[in-house]
Amino acid sequence: MFKLSNTLLLSAVLTISVTGCAELKEAGTAIGHATRDTTTAIGHATRDTTKAIGHASRDAVNSVKEDLSSED
Repeated sequence: MFKLSNTLLLSAVLTISVTGCAELKEAGTAIGHATRDTTTAIGHATRDTTKAIGHASRDAVNSVKEDLSSED
C-alpha cells in the first residue's frame, strides 16, 4: 500500500510539473513574440523617420543650391 501511494503521489507531481512547464513555455513564447513584434515596429518606424528626414534635408539643400545658382 505504501508503494502505491508513493507512485500515485509521484505521478500527480510529475503531471502537475509537466502542465506547469507547458504553461511557462507558452507564456515565454508569447512574451518573446510580443517583444519581437514591438522591436520590429520600433525599428521600422525609426527607419521611416530617418528616411523622411534625409529626404527633407536633401530637398532643402537642393532648394538652397538652386536659389544660389539663380542669383548669379
